Order: sequence, then structure tokens, then C-alpha cells
Amino acid sequence: MNSYWNKSLEAGEKWSGVIKKGSLLRLTASGKTANVSMLLFNAHDRTERYNMPDTLKAQHTSHLTKGHVLMSDNGKAMAGIIEDDTGWHDPFGGFSKTGWTDAQFGKTTYQSERNERYRSGEENFSMELFRNGLTMRDTVPVLNVFSKVAVQDGGEMVFHEDNAQTGQAITFRTEMDLLIVLSNTPHPLDTSTVYPSVPVKLEAGAAEPVGKDDICLNLCGENRRAFENTWEANLLAEGLTAAVSAE
Repeated sequence: MNSYWNKSLEAGEKWSGVIKKGSLLRLTASGKTANVSMLLFNAHDRTERYNMPDTLKAQHTSHLTKGHVLMSDNGKAMAGIIEDDTGWHDPFGGFSKTGWTDAQFGKTTYQSERNERYRSGEENFSMELFRNGLTMRDTVPVLNVFSKVAVQDGGEMVFHEDNAQTGQAITFRTEMDLLIVLSNTPHPLDTSTVYPSVPVKLEAGAAEPVGKDDICLNLCGENRRAFENTWEANLLAEGLTAAVSAE
């Protein structure tokens, strides 16, 4: 990928930004304990956001990997996973809370540890959402990139350590303009006693147009309908923008 932007998301760090449709966003793990919790919002209507239940039931899956589409609560395709070295990313486990982080790894404070303190997904999301005009009431089930949680027959959720190996990457293609919010913090089911977060490389670049043989488009009929809903919305928005510019 020819990237026009890259950043290292350090252990415990957060990030948010708008990425235009038709872009690639690649995340690369620097260690076996990588976990990045992700929220997605329509950049122009932030009441529309990633919907985990619809995403999973439409694609008949309990995890996300290459070919899957992250769908919104309006039935649109928000982003497609076009490359994936890991093969399993967790949509169930949620993000870490501050109380759990303190109990698991020991309480730290900014006054004593500064930026080396142990941060939680709850703390990171509360700050980044606020910066984008949102609050914690706007959170939904996150996608935990690089983590694997399998659900047993009895309903027990089992966290698999070292799911992602060093250097493995996942690449998303944005299907609409997206506000993306990331928290590089431990998975809440991780049983480590040492804060396991490791740096993750972020890269953005231009994507090729969606072709007729696209893996995400053709995975199932629901995916195609989600793409068509997005294309229609994009076309209407672009037509309105063009009309306003012409005036």
C-alpha cells in the first residue's frame, strides 16, 4: 500500500480522525498481545454508527475477517476488510473499563506516571468522543482488532492469547466518509497481570474502486444490499454538493 499518512499508536494511546471514502486503513501489530478497540461513525451524521448485531447476523458469523463488511445501523456498508493476516477479530468482548484496568494491573495516576500510566478503553473513548462532539452514551459494541474470543456451547466466552503474531496486519477499505475512534488498550478478557498493550502501526492510503469481483461485495446477498444502500446515499450526497457548488 502506498500510504499518504502513518502513525504509531503507542501502548495505551488513543486516536480519532475522519478518513474519506475510498481509502485504506491498515493496522499492523508489533507484538503478540496487540488489541485495538474500534468505533466507527458516519462522518456527516454521527447518529449512524457501526452495528455489531446486524453485521454478524447478515454475514452469518461470530467473528470478522477478510471479506466481511462492517455495517451501520442504517443497513449501509461502512468499511470492508480486504486483507487480513490474523483471521479472527473479536466483535463481542467490549472495551476495558477503568476499574478493571486498576484491579488487573495496579492503579496508576497521571501525577506519578504521566503518559506511562495504564489507560483503559473507557478513559480513551470518553476523551476522543468528547473531542468529536459525542459522549459515552454514543458508544456501541466495539470491534477488537487482533483479538480472538470464541463462544463455547454453554455460552462461555474464551479469550485466546497470542491470536495475532508480530507483523500481522488487517486492512479496511472505507465505503463512506468515516469518523474512526481507536483505543490501543488491553482486551477486557485478557488475563495478563502485566499491562499487555503494544504499539500498533496505522497507515492510510488510496483504495482501488470496488470491482465486480470484489470479495466484500460478493460474500453474500446482504453485503451487496449494504453496498447498494451506501452507494445510493453517497450519490445523493455528492449530487447535492455538486448542485450547491454550481449555484
